[in-house]
Amino acid sequence: MIVINLDVMLAKRKMSLTELSEKVGVTMANLSILKKSKAKAIRFTTLEKICEALACQPGDILEFKSQKNEE
Repeated sequence: MIVINLDVMLAKRKMSLTELSEKVGVTMANLSILKKSKAKAIRFTTLEKICEALACQPGDILEFKSQKNEE
């Protein structure tokens, strides 16, 4: 399972979802879906823009968690 840590990175950078939306050019609704880990996919171009805006690596936002560990 892939976990999205966008809220963690936003907090670390002291940036609001609104500010990120403006910098990246992605709607608040789409960023909110991503933030809540409800997204089924993300374009590499969008991920690149988010990483650039937050000055981070994709691994800072995306995390793999094995479902075996949760059982």
